Amino acid sequence: MSKPKVVLITGAARRVGAEMVRHLHQAGMNIILHYRSSSEDATALADSLNTQRANSVKLLKGDLKEYQFIPQLVEQGIALFGQIDALINNASSFYPTDLKDVTEEIWEDLVGVNLKAPLYLTQALASELRQNKGCIINIVDIHGDRPLKDYSVYSIAKAGLIMFTKSMARELAPEIRVNGIAPGAIMWPEEQHYEGMHQEIISRTALKKEGNPQDIAETALFLIEHANYITGQIIAVDGGRTLSN
Repeated sequence: MSKPKVVLITGAARRVGAEMVRHLHQAGMNIILHYRSSSEDATALADSLNTQRANSVKLLKGDLKEYQFIPQLVEQGIALFGQIDALINNASSFYPTDLKDVTEEIWEDLVGVNLKAPLYLTQALASELRQNKGCIINIVDIHGDRPLKDYSVYSIAKAGLIMFTKSMARELAPEIRVNGIAPGAIMWPEEQHYEGMHQEIISRTALKKEGNPQDIAETALFLIEHANYITGQIIAVDGGRTLSN
């Protein structure tokens, strides 16, 4: 009997990340659940899933903006199960940045979490994934292709992640497949001030409804398990949002 695949998911304690943990775990994979500060949520999720299948979810805590420690973080992750077969770069920062208010700190936060951290994680894991004929999934954004007003730095960072995805697909082939998932209106931020923007985006979506985290999780499962001839692609899971102007 073959060993279960091991998937490292960053920023996976809550929201879409947590749903990917649940969905891939249900599909029989072992999960390394990375988190930075959501210790209570991460522990509760891991404990719940480990009651279903013992020692199948393990926790990995770390700040992905401490780039110098990413190689050690990756070593710790590999040691948890003895292997890593897939990396999902899910951790993200998202907030508005009016041009006049952009500072170096804001730039480093948004570009750091959304682009630099995936780069250094990929660098640190490349040898392991190459050995295991593994794959990488980057959670990008439809706004990496069409900018979201007042979110310029976030949009720039996700645009960079899209190009990074395509660049790594070429550089790491043929052993490692690299793809991206670009969500549309799925699990919108919880803050009240986003409500007006949310309704406007839904109205411009072909399916006229919000997606859910399971849509992203199912796409991730497809890319890991059923997409052996797909690399360098960005799959928009957006209900047709990108069909409109």
